[in-house]
Amino acid sequence: MIVFMYPGQGSQAPAMGSAWKDHPSWELVTEASEVAGRDVAELLLTADADSLKATHNSQMATFVLSMVVFDAVTRIGVEAAGHAGHSLGEYSALTAAGVLDYADAVRLVGERGDAMRAAADEQDGTMAAILGLDDDQVDIACARVAGDVWVANYNAPGQVVIAGAPVAVEEASAVAKELGAKRAMALPVGGAFHTPFMSPARDRLRKAIDQTDFRDADTFVVANVDGASHTSAKDWNSLLNAQLCSPVRWRQTLHALDADGAHTFVEIGPGAVLTGMVKRTLKEANRFTINTPDDLDGLLESIGSGSGTGAVHEGEHLFATERLVVSPAAGVFTPETQIENGSKIARGTVLGMVGDVPVRSAFAGEIQGFLALEGERVTARQPIAWLRQP
Repeated sequence: MIVFMYPGQGSQAPAMGSAWKDHPSWELVTEASEVAGRDVAELLLTADADSLKATHNSQMATFVLSMVVFDAVTRIGVEAAGHAGHSLGEYSALTAAGVLDYADAVRLVGERGDAMRAAADEQDGTMAAILGLDDDQVDIACARVAGDVWVANYNAPGQVVIAGAPVAVEEASAVAKELGAKRAMALPVGGAFHTPFMSPARDRLRKAIDQTDFRDADTFVVANVDGASHTSAKDWNSLLNAQLCSPVRWRQTLHALDADGAHTFVEIGPGAVLTGMVKRTLKEANRFTINTPDDLDGLLESIGSGSGTGAVHEGEHLFATERLVVSPAAGVFTPETQIENGSKIARGTVLGMVGDVPVRSAFAGEIQGFLALEGERVTARQPIAWLRQP
């Protein structure tokens, strides 16, 4: 069983979108910019590290790039049986699973970033990673401090994040070391996320969540709040409302996925933080990270060969050297008359038009067949043709 994972705030990096700007999936960046009323491409291409650290910037940039990568993965025919996202990444998971409309998700992520920034400005807070100590012992370290400090993330065995008032976090870190922690590392963040300090953000975000339509999931999503699988639309209003002030139960999420039969974990979005957590938590699991378009070939090869764990793609099977070309828009398909079965094409070749939008191949190879007929009305991302690479 293949599971897609989506990173949260902290995985961003300058120019993290540069590898994707010429990929057909980049169209989602333009769409997000129109919905959010800001230049998302600038965040992904030219924003510096300090700018990206700002909560409202890092969340929007990370979410949109995750959706670009997800779209690129679906274009090559790889599907997931389930989804899970870390903190902000839960919004990516819900969008990928069909629970949230993409435009609605962009608006929610924008409101979430603004609300969390405002809450952090109102209440001084920080976070620290406690390494090499059991979860229960970290809870004890927080309880032994008089000030406000709580567990914010249960990330992996021996990797827990605490958050709260700066002095209390420092004191709890010292107690954790006394209890046997190998290291207590302050994190460069501007707020105590996933703690009661985020109550003002929760209250503000609730208004946006209450106005959002949720749909039943196409595939299950494991929630941060309870570490359990959900498919019903009615669950997500309360789960998202609770998320900002509740700890992220990521270790519990991974164990739940493992118990359900997940054996291949694919990180969809910038960085490889979640892949590292899988390695610490589920040592035998097959892991893969998608950071650039070049990684797509490796993913297909891994799935096609079943390397590592005998992984089998759930959904339409593609050989490791075969690729799908999908429609970039909805409309009537008109093929290029000079392109036919057996034609050898370069990357970027126009195979036809959907309305007035060109259908360009993201890959080079030999056309094996068209999956859409001339004059057929197709939907966005519907397969148009398949090709084989040499």
